[in-house]
Amino acid sequence: MDTDIIIIIPLLAGYLLDLVLGDPYRLPHPVRFFGTLIGIAERRLNNGKYRFLKGLAMVLLLCTGIYLFFYSIVHFLLVYCVPLYFPFATAFIFYGLANQSLITEGKKVFDALQHKGLEAGREQLSWIVGRDTSQLSAQQVRTAVFETMSENLSDGVVAPLFFYFIAGVPGMLTYKMINTLDSMIGYRNERYEYFGKFAARLDDVANFIPARITAILMLLVTLSFRGWRFVLLYGHQHKSPNAGYPESALAGILDVRFGGPNIYHGKMVDKPYIGVNNRQIKHEEFKVVSSINQGVCLIMVLSIVIYFFHF
Repeated sequence: MDTDIIIIIPLLAGYLLDLVLGDPYRLPHPVRFFGTLIGIAERRLNNGKYRFLKGLAMVLLLCTGIYLFFYSIVHFLLVYCVPLYFPFATAFIFYGLANQSLITEGKKVFDALQHKGLEAGREQLSWIVGRDTSQLSAQQVRTAVFETMSENLSDGVVAPLFFYFIAGVPGMLTYKMINTLDSMIGYRNERYEYFGKFAARLDDVANFIPARITAILMLLVTLSFRGWRFVLLYGHQHKSPNAGYPESALAGILDVRFGGPNIYHGKMVDKPYIGVNNRQIKHEEFKVVSSINQGVCLIMVLSIVIYFFHF
């Protein structure tokens, strides 16, 4: 069977499912299973001596295992049972994409803040960010939503699609494992400083190209010249080697200030500011950011389709 059909049909079907259904809360999700595996391995290995080597071995074993598992299933289905390949691949592309759920969760925060007040907005925000939300102002809550939407547009949309383009469903799910590892153990604290160091660095490498693609697509969607200037000026100043690029793009598009100090896991983290215009973000601006996310996702999907259809 032609490669273009194998790649394009599940991609379009998975994209449409994500657009309609979002994150399937009540269905089993591979990322939750990944989290369970990581938790079990971390509790058994993250102690005593050689924590860095143990963490490295765990990351390599889990990532290699996930890639080989999905590669074996895809190969088997394409050789022996092609009709089952398409629903299988579609389902895991659907699971691998987080575009609609990212928009939905962001909207919940904005709506809670608008209709139920600051405390409700803070509480809703705490479900989607790692920072302490208990003392944030309404402006800081809205800023945090836009920061996480821009950063996770890369992590949850562009990067999975990029690795699908590179290595199909096995590549996409391996990336999800890398990203889950980083979100669980990639912290610079006493518990994870050594054990999670390799996971954090691997995630940085995996997201290097997708983060910059994300920023470029955001600017193409909006035709924002100020956004280009922000990316060039602020993108490299972020503590993360990747997150600063999509965040700078969105800050430039909206002409608003992102960044600054925040409390993460009980510690003050002094992030550099992105932009200087500390204007008030309006409730209605969520629609703008939502449309940017939808546009970037659609362009990424269509680019992959056009590439494989053409070649």
